[in-house]
Amino acid sequence: MKIAISTDSGRVSEHFGRCPEFTILDIKDGKVAGQEVIPNPGHHPGYLPRFFNEMGVEAIIAGGMGFRAQQLFDEMGIKPVMGVTGTVEETTRLLLAGTLKGGESLCRPGGGRGYGLDKTECDHPEGEEG
Repeated sequence: MKIAISTDSGRVSEHFGRCPEFTILDIKDGKVAGQEVIPNPGHHPGYLPRFFNEMGVEAIIAGGMGFRAQQLFDEMGIKPVMGVTGTVEETTRLLLAGTLKGGESLCRPGGGRGYGLDKTECDHPEGEEG
């Protein structure tokens, strides 16, 4: 099973589409069989769901994601897991233990609209960090 985690310097990124990179985990028999960090290939409407589908990714983990992006991932058969914060190491440990908890997206609707990869913030409510 392949899992993509939106990442920024070893931490789960607050917004999947604006992250500088993705950590791709290949999980076999309950263990990480492979891990690689790839640069974000670009944030264009509908592109990332297709990109990850072609890679064989079955789930994507991020702090936040817009509603339309979540729908596109669902349509591709990729499960979006939102509301995750912390390090990639801790997230991986929780994932392997079966105790990773998702929640509501940390991004508010429309927060990323009109911005490219150079956007450094995701317009999260005050006090929420990833």
